[in-house]
Amino acid sequence: MIIERIAPKFKRATHVIFDLDGTLLDTERVYFDAIAAIAKRFGKEYTHGVAAKVVGTVERESCRIAISEMALPISVDEFQREFRNLSQSHFKNNAVSLLPGAASLIRHLSQNKIPIAIATSSSEDSVRLKISAHRDLFKLFSHIVCGGSDPEVKAGKPSPDVFLVCANRFLDVPPPRKCLAFEDAPNGVRAAVDAGMQVVMIADHSVQENFKKEATLTVDSLANVPLHNFGLPAL
Repeated sequence: MIIERIAPKFKRATHVIFDLDGTLLDTERVYFDAIAAIAKRFGKEYTHGVAAKVVGTVERESCRIAISEMALPISVDEFQREFRNLSQSHFKNNAVSLLPGAASLIRHLSQNKIPIAIATSSSEDSVRLKISAHRDLFKLFSHIVCGGSDPEVKAGKPSPDVFLVCANRFLDVPPPRKCLAFEDAPNGVRAAVDAGMQVVMIADHSVQENFKKEATLTVDSLANVPLHNFGLPAL
């Protein structure tokens, strides 16, 4: 049942768009470890402060930012090749886990006929590999826009392109203000906000307060999202 009363801070949403890495899938630890391993070779430490600038961006931009922030003596091509080898090797040999609350939230929205989609910075090949252990669950999504390989996505997060393209691919094409986005990364939050959407940020203890301020709402888990705030059926 949809809640009719919505607090003034929030607006009614009709469609939901999810980020993938770090929001639905437990992949950010793998990416963090891969970049940390490269940095360690050069005697550098990959900190959570640097990671906050990297997460959510398309792969090549992630590599460029990491190199710049840590002053690494390596080219973007070399870094990207090593980063991809480390992370893809892990995903090929280990099933990627869903984050707490992800499966139940996806099924709940689908069962209640709320259109859902994914807007990710990953490439299509990478997404296919990461969701391979959860194919049936991901079939519930209307579509997945892969910012790392989709020709319509001209710029990666924090640019709003991937969210706008994603909204435009729903069959009934909602205005961005009717879309509720779920994100874990500051770059993703900024992208969704600039797209004109409300954003629920999934933020753990490592996320600094200043990175949360642009989000419409911040929660520590997908299991704790007050959907009724946005006129959606409560969990």
